[in-house]
Amino acid sequence: MESECEMREENNNNNNNNGFCVFSDDELKDVSGVKRVGGDCVEVTCGCTSHRYGDAVGRLRVFSNGCLQISCECTPDMCFYHDNMTPSAFEKHSGRETARKWKNNIWVIVNGEKVPLFKTVLLKYYNKVSKAASNNVRGCHRDEFIRCTECNKQRRFRQRTKEECRLHHDALADSNWKCSDHPYDKITCENEEERASRRVYRGCTRSPTCKGCTTCVCFGCNVCRFSDCTCQTCTDFTWNAKAE
Repeated sequence: MESECEMREENNNNNNNNGFCVFSDDELKDVSGVKRVGGDCVEVTCGCTSHRYGDAVGRLRVFSNGCLQISCECTPDMCFYHDNMTPSAFEKHSGRETARKWKNNIWVIVNGEKVPLFKTVLLKYYNKVSKAASNNVRGCHRDEFIRCTECNKQRRFRQRTKEECRLHHDALADSNWKCSDHPYDKITCENEEERASRRVYRGCTRSPTCKGCTTCVCFGCNVCRFSDCTCQTCTDFTWNAKAE
């Protein structure tokens, strides 16, 4: 299954006019290792320092929808979680002694110096989205689809309530999800897949056939994140909400 960042990136690429603006060249001129990835993401060199193990170096991908993703550059054979780590997961992976402070502990190179992320422009969109999520400024959560691992058909998940969001959240985390696990209807792989012409209607209050915008695509809020869940996404949201 796609990672959450990848799905958000696809949503923005499908509807760039509704997405955030990318960083300007002037904003990134002093940051080392900058590489633009598509129209709404930049990649920079980052790291986290442990007094015991030294510097763990990686590549930070900053999406204009607020998502952050790090790929570690240590030896792949020595690193099980090599790609697509959250900042807090990378901080823990580095062996940093004072974890849970990734905004302070993860650094990028600016003008040849190691500068904590929170002092850079790179958290601009993350902070904007986090603030909105903390205030629960949401229009709606659009319907999402999960593909059956047995028949490859897509099944709709409504997300109008916290309970429905939890059902989708748990199904998304299940790498072996199948049609018979669907929470709403008793269906099997024999049931017809929803028509493509119908799947374009996903419950956006701004536009019925929206392909993904900041009104209907949530980046994390109290409705779709769960304090009793131990997944990295929910854990990060809970700790970041406490830190605000």
